[in-house]
Amino acid sequence: MNFRNLPRPSVLSRRTLIRGAGVSLCLPMLDAMKPAFASDSDGTHAKRFVGVSLALGLHNPNLVPETDGKNYKPSKYLEGLDDLRNDFTVVSGTSHPGVSGGHSAEGSIFSACPNARGSASRNTISLDQLMAKQLGDETRFPSLVLNTRSQTSPSYTQNGSMIPAENNAMRLFTTLFVDDTPAERERQAELIRRGRSIMDVVGEEAKRLQRKVGTGDRDKLDDWFTSVRELEQRMVANEAWTHRPKPQVDMEKPESIPRDTVGVAGIFLDIIRMAMMTDSTRFVTLHVPGDYHGLSHHGMDAGTIQRLASVEQGMIEQWARFLRTLKSNGLLDETMVLMTSNLGNASSHDTKNMPVLFAGGGFRHGQHLAFDQQNNYPLPNLFVNALQRLGIEHDSFATSTGTMTGLE
Repeated sequence: MNFRNLPRPSVLSRRTLIRGAGVSLCLPMLDAMKPAFASDSDGTHAKRFVGVSLALGLHNPNLVPETDGKNYKPSKYLEGLDDLRNDFTVVSGTSHPGVSGGHSAEGSIFSACPNARGSASRNTISLDQLMAKQLGDETRFPSLVLNTRSQTSPSYTQNGSMIPAENNAMRLFTTLFVDDTPAERERQAELIRRGRSIMDVVGEEAKRLQRKVGTGDRDKLDDWFTSVRELEQRMVANEAWTHRPKPQVDMEKPESIPRDTVGVAGIFLDIIRMAMMTDSTRFVTLHVPGDYHGLSHHGMDAGTIQRLASVEQGMIEQWARFLRTLKSNGLLDETMVLMTSNLGNASSHDTKNMPVLFAGGGFRHGQHLAFDQQNNYPLPNLFVNALQRLGIEHDSFATSTGTMTGLE
């Protein structure tokens, strides 16, 4: 049983735990410790969401078309996507209100959680995890959280805990598509059963603890117990999945991984496509840290921008190839695919004017939605569109002000 995603304690006493029948479970940080330290409404919904986040942004002059509306002239990066023109929307002039801090704003890409001095004191649930919380029990994996390089991710649980990312494409393929041995299946099932028993036996101790703390701490504990109960529900579902064979796919397991960012991202996107086709999961985030940080600080040097453009054009082409494969398999109209970044200008670490390409999901695309570059429009509005498209009846998300104007 893996408790990495549960918040860790710090004291009622710093060593306070809830215990029962010889087991213990650590608590979240409470104020008392500080001294010591969807429903379906119209039947036209999408089913899936894939969020691709780029840590180093995209050079806006090469990405954003000079004209807006349906008849926009494609920018340098979009010239080769004419066959997909009606399948995606370009959005400019948007950002997350209250989010700053350059690279440290990565944690808010999909949560849109405002931060202070560039670092959120406590994050909030990310878009993908809210989707998975509502609808993720229909597949073997409620969600996939991926990173081409490290275990950091912009995916956060209900209580603001970062979900460590899978960063090994070969291991990811094995997890999704290679059957475990009977002995390994039983071992996994037993670990799940033990985890569920832990939830049961600490229950009475947890109730006694709630009576000892103040109102604010009771609210925190209630949030935490809710996340524990959700974990338990997922474990029940996972126990059933351990005894079912995994889907067989016509893709070979990657035997070697290229070293360049674009090539690695392409392999991950291929595996994501197979996960969508086999309905192994419906909600995915892929974070791409990049190994070209020096190029992103181009200082408007023409030669550096040219080399940066070569890498970024490659990422756009991988994204487009992913869309084409989904489209050819009849999945794009049911799958929302978002590419964005916490940085609108990586050279100056500016979080305004975030790059946004939004595809699929049954929306009427083929347009450039151009908002004010000086007074940005809230990008979380798009997140509300995405939730509602899945049939999740939310009219707000983070700092949203409604749904995105012009996105039909």
